[in-house]
Amino acid sequence: MYSKSRTLAATAAVCALALAGAGCSGTTKDDAKDDAKKEAAGAKANPDAPLKKGLKLAFLPKQINNPYEQIVDKAGIAASKEFDATAKEVGPSDAKASSQVSYINTLIQQKQNAILIAANDPNAVCGPLKTAMKQDIKVVAYDSDTAKDCRQLFINQASSEEIGRSQVQRIAKQVDYKGQIAILSATQNATNQNTWIKYMKDELKDPKYKDMKLVKVAYGDDDDQKSFQETQGLLKAYPKLKGIISPTTVGVAAAARYISSSSYQGKVVLNGLGTPNQMRKFIKDGTVEEFSLWDPKKLGYLGAYAAAALASGQITGAQGEKFKAGELGEYTVGKDGEVILGPPTVFNKKNIDDFDF
Repeated sequence: MYSKSRTLAATAAVCALALAGAGCSGTTKDDAKDDAKKEAAGAKANPDAPLKKGLKLAFLPKQINNPYEQIVDKAGIAASKEFDATAKEVGPSDAKASSQVSYINTLIQQKQNAILIAANDPNAVCGPLKTAMKQDIKVVAYDSDTAKDCRQLFINQASSEEIGRSQVQRIAKQVDYKGQIAILSATQNATNQNTWIKYMKDELKDPKYKDMKLVKVAYGDDDDQKSFQETQGLLKAYPKLKGIISPTTVGVAAAARYISSSSYQGKVVLNGLGTPNQMRKFIKDGTVEEFSLWDPKKLGYLGAYAAAALASGQITGAQGEKFKAGELGEYTVGKDGEVILGPPTVFNKKNIDDFDF
C-alpha cells in the first residue's frame, strides 16, 4: 500500500528528467490533471492482497468538536486496530471552508498512508489532497464529499437522493402536505448538505406538494448557538411556518432545544438528521415525533476498512471493485468511487431506546 518517500537523489533525478521538458517546478494544472488520469488508468487492483500491517490512518472531520463526527471517527480508529493499523483524529475547531487545509499539509508531512476527510468545502481542500495523492497517500472522503478528482473514494452514508427526497416525504406527511416549511442547514458550502437540499427542492416540484412552500434555507454553520438563533429567527420571520427540516445533527438538536422551550412546541414540526442520544429527550417530551440517521459507528468502521483496502492495493477506487469491511461484510465501489453504507434508520418513540450513540 504505502510506498516509502523518495530519496533526495531520486527526487533530483526526476527533476533533471523533467527539466528536459517543461521544468520540474513548471508543471501546469492541466499537466497535473493528465498525470493523475494516467496514474489512475495504470493502477491495478489486487483483490487477493492482504491488508498491510502498520498502516497510518488520519481522520479529518469538518470540526473536531462535532459530536456526530466524533462518533464516526472514534469508531474508525477502533476498527483500525482490527487490522493492526494506527489511526488518529485531527481537525479544526470551526467549520470554515479553508480550515482543513493546514491539517492536510501536516498529515502529508507526517507521511500518513491514508487521509479520511469530511470536507467543509468540495474545492477548498483539493490542492493539498491532490498533493497527498501524488505522494501515494490515499484519500477517502466520508460524510461530506470533495470534488471527485480530489480523492479515490467517497464513503456515503446512504444514497444522497434517498436522503434528500425522504426528508421532504416524511415531513410532508406530518404537515398533511400543506403550509410553509424551512430548511436549517450547516454551512453554505457543505457538499452533503447542498446535495441533499438539491434533491429536497426537486422533490417539492412534484404536484402532490403544491400546497407546500419552501420559504427559506437558513445556515447554522454546524454551530449550536448559531443554529439555535437561526431557528428562533425562522419562527419569528415566518409566523405561519409549519415545519423545519434540519439535515445536520448539530442543527436539529439546537432547533429542538429552542422549540421545546417555546410556544411553538407541538405546533411546528421538526424533522431531520440526528443521533438518538441527542434527540431522545425531545422525542419523549413530544417536541419531535421522528428523525432519521444511519449508524455513524458503522460509517467510521467502513471508512477505516476502505482506506486500508486502498492503501493495501486491494482496490484503486474503480467502479465494480469489491473489498471486505470486517464484520460489515463485502462492499462494491460504485460510480465515481462512491461506496454506500446503507439506508438510514427512522427513529421514534417505539425504537429510540434500542440505540445508544
